[in-house]
Amino acid sequence: MFIALVVLGIVIVAGLAFYAGKLLSQLNEQKVKFAQAKAKQAEVRAKRIDNIMMSVHTIALAVEQQQCDLSEGVIRLTNLLDALPINPAPHFSDIYPNIYQLHAQISDFATHEARSALTKKARREQDLAREAIEANFESSIIAEVTLLRDYHPTI
Repeated sequence: MFIALVVLGIVIVAGLAFYAGKLLSQLNEQKVKFAQAKAKQAEVRAKRIDNIMMSVHTIALAVEQQQCDLSEGVIRLTNLLDALPINPAPHFSDIYPNIYQLHAQISDFATHEARSALTKKARREQDLAREAIEANFESSIIAEVTLLRDYHPTI
């Protein structure tokens, strides 16, 4: 009877040891898969940052060379900079204050369908107001986009 209990105990311990080994193996597999997923996520994130920064640099150059309206360039730049998946996110409004100030001042102007719905007179009034605001910011925006072209985020 004693031997039967010892054998039963050994079988139970062996079964539990096998089960524990199986669980440890599954845990290690999950760790490997998690590490691979994390690496893939970091790769996708880095690629997204590179794509956004290429667009930022292209638009900044177009604004600097006056191939793009200040307003259009500023709207595109602020949207792209705010979309950068960087942690911690830099305070671009502190780094490029004039770009963000111009964006804030023109953000209420009608665009796309809303602009098309305006009368010619209202559109012209908005254009004149936008041009006056742009004139106030032109030199400082050009200086900031020159700096922006040299910006490369740290991941």
